[in-house]
Amino acid sequence: MSGPKKGKFYYERGTDELREKGLRVQKLIKAFNDCDPEDGKEKERLIRELFGSAGEGISIEHNFHCDIGYNIHVGRNFYAGYNCTILDMAEVHIGDDCMFAPNVGIYTAGHSIEPKDRNKSGYGIPITIGNNVWIGGHCAILPGVKIGDNSIVAAGSVVTKDVPANTIVEGNPAKLLKLIAEEEN
Repeated sequence: MSGPKKGKFYYERGTDELREKGLRVQKLIKAFNDCDPEDGKEKERLIRELFGSAGEGISIEHNFHCDIGYNIHVGRNFYAGYNCTILDMAEVHIGDDCMFAPNVGIYTAGHSIEPKDRNKSGYGIPITIGNNVWIGGHCAILPGVKIGDNSIVAAGSVVTKDVPANTIVEGNPAKLLKLIAEEEN
């Protein structure tokens, strides 16, 4: 497993531009989270307006949150359980047939470890999640991480480094638990 890549710094915090982006997102998220659970068409319309791109067969449960929205790209048959948060100050790419259990956090954003101006700027490092990935409940995926196809992140894990394809990782920080045999795929 390798570590995160270099990020893109942003100095928008407190600017009119970021406030406008935030207002747009907050209105869409409120509408999505307040949507009648039986109104699948409206929920899908709101997600397609919010996300940069989305495949067919998407299902996201109540209490979803994100930073900007348009930096999120999901493939087909994506499922996110309750209380999913995606901080998308950088792009987040999620492949086909992925499942997130409740309380999953995807965090591209971070701040300097130096106290000077820590609260005035930050950075975003893209996150990529491959196809057929299952992320267990209460997991955190940190900036710059890439998760390979067919992998599983066990519940409660904090993923700080790349996850190879066909593996199961667990813990804080997440470490290799086992390889997934070809016949298990």
